[in-house]
Amino acid sequence: MARGAEQAAMRSIVGADPLASDDPVRARLHALRTGLEAGLIGASGLVERLLIGLLTGGHLLIEGAPGLAKTRAVKRLADGLHTGFARIQCTPDLMPADLTGTTVWRPDGGRFEFLAGPLFHSLVLVDEVNRAPPKVQSALLEAMAERQVTVAGTTHPLPDPFMVVATQNPIEHAGTFPLPEAQLDRFLLHVVVEMPDEASERRILDLVEGEMNEEAAPMPVRLTAEELRAARTAALKTHVSPALKDFLVRLVAATRGGPAAADLRGAIEHPVSPRGTLALMLAGKARAYLHGRDHVVPDDIVALAGDALAHRLALTWRAAAEGQTARALVAGLLDRVRPL
Repeated sequence: MARGAEQAAMRSIVGADPLASDDPVRARLHALRTGLEAGLIGASGLVERLLIGLLTGGHLLIEGAPGLAKTRAVKRLADGLHTGFARIQCTPDLMPADLTGTTVWRPDGGRFEFLAGPLFHSLVLVDEVNRAPPKVQSALLEAMAERQVTVAGTTHPLPDPFMVVATQNPIEHAGTFPLPEAQLDRFLLHVVVEMPDEASERRILDLVEGEMNEEAAPMPVRLTAEELRAARTAALKTHVSPALKDFLVRLVAATRGGPAAADLRGAIEHPVSPRGTLALMLAGKARAYLHGRDHVVPDDIVALAGDALAHRLALTWRAAAEGQTARALVAGLLDRVRPL
């Protein structure tokens, strides 16, 4: 999009929402959100969580049946960023070097040269991550946890910003490798994409039909790496009150059989660690920033608790056999543990 057209689109979007005019970076983020939602019908929750990942530097795991626009959402996000993007399609025969890159011998220079792999991009889509074998998942874990990769004994830093968005299909299990708990814990949020309602699906038909007849509308803005870093700095300054921090701690402590949920000790094999508490707080800060606030409110925590905590919980075999789910358990804890 030409710079003049981008500025005109920005003026239109900012004028439509007073929250978007607080500062230039927030205004451009709002324009990005508007552009994403225009091409993703009924996916406002997914769009918000993708932006939360950008603002926190966190990684996302998106789970949903085939055909729910998981890949489309990430590609559209990439269209709104002026940074590098790469897609990795996971298969059982994938090798770590297919992600990290490798070293090759240059006889003309008498030396080895490192050829960077797709992980050396600011936004990386890892499609069907549970089809990757354990060695590949281990390489991905290092990238997600340390923001670096090690090849032939040499450590290479990854770009800043760096965000992994992984997808998985919950239906098919043949030829898949369950993600280890250590890797699940590195995802800031685990987003479950549900089937659309009838009204949304009808709008999807019109949207796709229109895209078949003419080129899809471009994103209204393209954020640079510098803008993303500035937005991240601003979002992380969002205030969290002592009372809300107490609520966060009490909520996570309940997964460990705290006073509010002593009866659940037999249902939880592995509770949420402090990393989960931090993840929920950071996600809450980013959500508050996106909504134009300089402070986190309880609704931010409640809205994100399931996505931030459920994948960090491991249920006992008995609880799983009885049909309990981690997400339902977190929802039940929110009924028991309330902000003061």
